Amino acid sequence: MPPMPPMAPGGRKPGGPHGARLTMEKPKDAKNTLKKLIGYIGRNRYLFFALIGVMLIITLLNLAAPSIQQIAIDCITLTKKKTSVDFGALGRTLIGLGAVYLLSSVFTYMQGIFSAKLSQYTVKTMRKDLFSSLVRLPIKYLDTHSHGDIMSRMTNDVENISTTISQSIGSLISGVLTIVGTVVIMLLYSPLLTLISLSTVFLTIFVSGVLTKYMKKYFIKQQVLLGEINGEVEEMVVGYRTVVSYGKEQDAVDKFEKMSNNLKKCGIKAQIFGGVMGPCMNLISNFGFILIAAFGGWFAIKGFITVGTIQAFILYSKQFSRPINEIANQFANIQTAIAGAERIFEVMDADKETDEGKADFEVENVKGDINFKHIDFSYVPEKQVLKDLDLEVKAGQKIAIVGATGSGKTTIVNLLTRFYPVDSGEITIDGQSIYDIPKDKLRRSIAIVLQDTVLFKDTIEENIRYGRENATLDEIKAAAKFANADEFIERLSEGYDTVLAEGGSNLSQGQRQLLSIARAVLADPKILILDEPTEGIQPSIIQDIGAAIQKINEWKGITVLLVEQYLDFVLENTNKLYVMEKGEIVYANETKLADKDEVQRLMTE
Repeated sequence: MPPMPPMAPGGRKPGGPHGARLTMEKPKDAKNTLKKLIGYIGRNRYLFFALIGVMLIITLLNLAAPSIQQIAIDCITLTKKKTSVDFGALGRTLIGLGAVYLLSSVFTYMQGIFSAKLSQYTVKTMRKDLFSSLVRLPIKYLDTHSHGDIMSRMTNDVENISTTISQSIGSLISGVLTIVGTVVIMLLYSPLLTLISLSTVFLTIFVSGVLTKYMKKYFIKQQVLLGEINGEVEEMVVGYRTVVSYGKEQDAVDKFEKMSNNLKKCGIKAQIFGGVMGPCMNLISNFGFILIAAFGGWFAIKGFITVGTIQAFILYSKQFSRPINEIANQFANIQTAIAGAERIFEVMDADKETDEGKADFEVENVKGDINFKHIDFSYVPEKQVLKDLDLEVKAGQKIAIVGATGSGKTTIVNLLTRFYPVDSGEITIDGQSIYDIPKDKLRRSIAIVLQDTVLFKDTIEENIRYGRENATLDEIKAAAKFANADEFIERLSEGYDTVLAEGGSNLSQGQRQLLSIARAVLADPKILILDEPTEGIQPSIIQDIGAAIQKINEWKGITVLLVEQYLDFVLENTNKLYVMEKGEIVYANETKLADKDEVQRLMTE
C-alpha cells in the first residue's frame, strides 16, 4: 500500500490551508503555451477539420447573401418617369436567398455541435493529463501550493479553456475565412471603394493592441486571486471547528471580504478593458460605413456602380468588420484561457517523482533492517533540518523517536519513504539503498499511520480494504482484530457496512486511528511507521493502540518505527528510544534502561 501523505515541515499538512500563496506574475511563455494548447486541440483533428469544413460552408453562404441581395435590388429599376420590376427574376432571387439563409442556419447548428464536441474532448484529455501529473508530483510541490490553488487549476482554468474552445474557435475560423472572402469579393466590385473601407483596419489593429496589453495583465491577476480565494474557503471549512471555538468567525469574514474586494476590483478592471473592446471596434466600423455611404453615393451618381452594388458593399463591409469585432470581443476569453492553460501546463511540466530504482528488490523478502548513515537534509537551502544523522533499526525492533516539535522527527519518516531526497548521506533497507529500490516496491513494503487519519466517505469495510484492494472480508476482519478495532466496529448497528461521513466525522478520533491501523495491517507491510498516533486520543483507545503495536510486531516480526511525544506510551510499547534535538540524536537507550527525567528534560528544551 502506498503510504499516506506525510506532514510538511513544522507539522502542518502539506499544501494545506497554510500552503504558500501564489504571487502575481506575467505569462512566462505565452507563445509556447498557445502552441501546447493547439496541440491538445489537434489531438481531435477529425473534429477540428469537420469544424473548419462547416465554417467554410457557412462563410460561403454568408458571402453569397449580399450578392444575391444586390441582384434582387437591381431587379428593380427606378427612374423619374417610372418604376419597373422584373418579378420573375426577383422571385427566383428571393427563393435563392431564402435557401441560403436556411442552409446557413442548418450548418450553424452543426457548427455548435462540432464546437461542443471539440471543446469537451479537448478538456477531457487535458483534465486527465493534469490529474495524472498531480498524482506524480513530489510532496515538495504540494508544500508550496495551496489546495485551493491546485483546485482552481483543475476546475476554473480547465472550464475557462472549455468555454473558450466552444465559443471562440468557431469565431476565429469564421473570422479568418470571412475576412479573406470579403476582401476578394469587395475588390471585384470596386477596388477603390475597398481601399477606402480598409482604411479603418489599421486603426482597429492599433486600438485592439493597446487594450489587449491591459486586458492580459488583469485577466491573469484575476485567475491568481481566484485561486487564493479558493484556498481561503478551504482553510475555513477544514478549520471550521477551530474558527468557531476561538470566536474568530468575524475575523474570517473580514479576511474573506478583503480578498473578495481585491478580486472584485481586479475583475471590474478586467471586464472594463474586455468590455470596451467591442464598443471601440463598433465605433470604428460605423465610421467605415459612413465613408462607404459617402463615397459609394458619389460613385453611383457618376455611374461607376449601381445602387445595388452600394447595398452589397455595405453588407460586405459589415461582414468584414464583424469578424474583427468578434475576435476583439473574444479576446478576453482567449486571454483567460491562455492564462489558465499556462497554469495548467505549469503543473504538467513540474518535475515529477522519479522511479529510477533498478535493484532486484522483492517486497515479500524484506526483513526490515533500516540504516540512516550521515544524513544531511534541508527543506530549504538556508535552514538545515537534519545534521549528520545516524540511525540504525534492526529488523523486528520497536523503536521510538521523540523530541520537541521541529526537532526533525517526522522528517525521518519523509526521507525513509522517499517523499524528499536527502542532501547527503545514505538510507538503506536490508543494506539496499532506497534510491536503488523501485519506488512502488519501497512504499509497498512500508505502511504509515498518520496523526491526521485519512478516511473516505464509504463503508468501514472499504476504508480498511484501501490497504489491499483484493482483500476478502475475513482478511479485513482479521486486520481489524489485530488493530483492536473489531470490538467497536461490531457494536455499530451496521458493523462493517457502516457508511462513514466525510473524513470519518461520525467516529471518534481514536476510532478513526484504529481503522487507520487496521488498514495498515491489511497492507501486510514489513515496516510500520506510526506518526504521533496518540495525539488527541482518549486514554482507553491509547491502550488499544499500544496493544495493537505489540500484536503487530509479534505477528510477523514487523519493524515498528514510532514518532511520538507521549513518553509513557513510548516507554511501555517500544524497545529503544532516540531523542532528537535540532536535527541531531542527542540521546539513545533501551527503553527499560532510559532515564525518564533526562528524556523528558531533553524533549522540552
